[in-house]
Amino acid sequence: MHNIPAVIFAGGKSSRMGVDKALLPYQAFSTLSAFQHHKLSQIFSTVYMSAKDNKFEFDCHVIKDIYAQSSPLIGLISAFETIEVDEIFILSVDAPLVDSSIIEKLVLERVKTVDAIIAQSSDGVQPLCGIYRRSILPIARSHLSKNNHRLTSLLKVSNVKYSYFESNTPFTNINTPEEYQKLIL
Repeated sequence: MHNIPAVIFAGGKSSRMGVDKALLPYQAFSTLSAFQHHKLSQIFSTVYMSAKDNKFEFDCHVIKDIYAQSSPLIGLISAFETIEVDEIFILSVDAPLVDSSIIEKLVLERVKTVDAIIAQSSDGVQPLCGIYRRSILPIARSHLSKNNHRLTSLLKVSNVKYSYFESNTPFTNINTPEEYQKLIL
């Protein structure tokens, strides 16, 4: 068990899905959120769900977004403003194929001299699969003040270590009903 907290980002609008994807059934679990929470609870001593409100049917710690806007940047800032820790592991609720081997590699590569350790595949940077350090918070707040919510923009101006993974498959996101059907079949 790792002592850094894990935060599952489940506050997205799910506009392409048409329904809240965090609440879709997945494998033997009633929701994708429950699946991700269970998986990360096997790896991290504390797991939080990040969302606008507590929409989860299972017992969990919820970090509610502090700001009205909806974005991963809001989730990141809210996490650091809610829990007093130096680093957090972040994973998107809609990336259920990220497994313990990927997480372990990221955890083993963490160093205190960077703002983040982020997964990268041939498809590009995976900003919702990585470890963020509190040192990134002032930069994140500056981006928020400029209404720049893109995590990739935040990472470009931060001290980041990228951890490369050959396969893109683990970083598959569920964004549309077709992608969801393909993944559950």
